[in-house]
Amino acid sequence: MRLNKFISHNSGYSRREADTLIAEGKVRVNNKVVSNLATKVKTTDKVEIGKKIIKEDKNRMYTVIVYNKPKGEIVSKSDPQGRRTIYDSLESKYKHFMSVGRLDYASEGLLLLSDSVEVVNALMHSNLERVYKIKVNGFITPKVEQAMQSGITIEDATKGAYKNTKIKSMNFAPFLAYDIQTNTEKTSKIKVVINEGKNRELRRFFAHFGLTVMDLKRLEYGGVSLNNLPSGKSRFLTKEEYKNLRIFLNEENND
Repeated sequence: MRLNKFISHNSGYSRREADTLIAEGKVRVNNKVVSNLATKVKTTDKVEIGKKIIKEDKNRMYTVIVYNKPKGEIVSKSDPQGRRTIYDSLESKYKHFMSVGRLDYASEGLLLLSDSVEVVNALMHSNLERVYKIKVNGFITPKVEQAMQSGITIEDATKGAYKNTKIKSMNFAPFLAYDIQTNTEKTSKIKVVINEGKNRELRRFFAHFGLTVMDLKRLEYGGVSLNNLPSGKSRFLTKEEYKNLRIFLNEENND
């Protein structure tokens, strides 16, 4: 396991903070100072930060929280442009929690965060269902519906993406489900269910058909719902949600 991952998984430090400590020569492995960020360790190695020994905690319980992200916050520890981040809103005890994927600055809704690297990775790279409510600036035509039903490969999917995106071509799998709630020349509202989490996927998809996503809100992720959680607030998973998560993680580990 990479050293920064080992430290973040078994202490209160984030991976980025672990990288800083390593680069500053504050980490020792088997009594030797290590400054190479690519260093890998085994659970039998002795890892120290200052006088503190970082041990593998096999019984470590993980925590998962649900955060209702408002528009106008970025999912990052810090922002060079000085914009508000989710960690400005979350309680300081969650500062080392990692997000399961991202929601962009203009999007809102359900974001899962955890203090476990394994849980975050398993959820992020899963094909669990994600449910979104979207508002676009025009008609959802039969052509758009056809692409939702059959999937589509778009060679130039840079419309709707970040300005400096390196991802050009994109393959969109068929949507699992969709429900067009209003469909007018001015604006249309649609609820969609997908099981991928690609970079600005839905914004790129609709932009291909000349539709700008005006509002995008995630309502569910892997069976975990926002319910009545107010914007800018967080909650722990319920007992039932934790039980379902454990079942999911056991299935992943046994694959």
